[in-house]
Amino acid sequence: MTVADGQAPATPARAAGSRLDALPPEVLIISGALSVQCGASLATTLLRDYGPLPVVTMRIVFGALMLLAFRPLRLRGVSRDALLTAAALGIILAVMNSSFYVALSRIPLGVAVTIEFWGPLTVAVLGSRRLLDLGWVVLAAAGIYVLAGARVSADDAVGVVAILVAGGCWGLYIVTGRRLAGHWPDGSGLSLAMVVASIAVLPTMLLLSNPAPLLAAPLAIAGGVVVALFSSAIPYTMEMAALRRLRAATFGVLMSLEPAIAALVGFVALGQVLRIPDIAAIACVALASAGASLTARRLATAPGELEAA
Repeated sequence: MTVADGQAPATPARAAGSRLDALPPEVLIISGALSVQCGASLATTLLRDYGPLPVVTMRIVFGALMLLAFRPLRLRGVSRDALLTAAALGIILAVMNSSFYVALSRIPLGVAVTIEFWGPLTVAVLGSRRLLDLGWVVLAAAGIYVLAGARVSADDAVGVVAILVAGGCWGLYIVTGRRLAGHWPDGSGLSLAMVVASIAVLPTMLLLSNPAPLLAAPLAIAGGVVVALFSSAIPYTMEMAALRRLRAATFGVLMSLEPAIAALVGFVALGQVLRIPDIAAIACVALASAGASLTARRLATAPGELEAA
């Protein structure tokens, strides 16, 4: 199709989107999960030296710049609802990522990701009155209690609270992200959301932390670019592409593998050895998430949203 035929030539962003659409959405979700956990493992090493806020700021700001390069903003003709959805997702991303990095500075990666799953699980069973769905909630709650209960002391308590906040934001991310994918099928809405997240997190970092040591370390800044690539630009783009073609139930089942992926990456990359009860608890939460995603009631969809379940 040429310009004369009435269609604009493909841009690099559209070409990239087409290549992603050629891949099975299941592959996109698993690849995105592996990418984000590898990014989190690298971020954990940076957190020890520079603190959560400077590192999360690098992740969000560099991630926004990457997305803007490949998916430029498209604001002409965009509805007010689409703009508000992108802005809301930006705030959610800022809070979710900041809370997650605070947690990573205090508790193991696999434990953090597993506790965080309370948010997606709540989305999956919200409003359901079936006994089976209640059973999934009880199973997940038992696993989360095993992981969090023994850690509610000293610095670990801060990590547990932070990851619970991140989990709530993760649930909101799924709902809002699905709506965003409906409003912005070319993916440029995610670029706007990341710009909003950058605007939110930058002044917070400058107010509450000292970025000077980080700015004086070029290798750390390069590490921040890699973290942004693996933790933001790659997985968010993959998830947005997959959400357009996946039922929410299928998405939830695939995402239930993330605690296991996080535990494996934490062990291989960071040497974080988990106890047998921790591994069993992670398995319980993953099973509950997969089960709830398959059996939870179908939710009504609003105009502009993808199919939900």
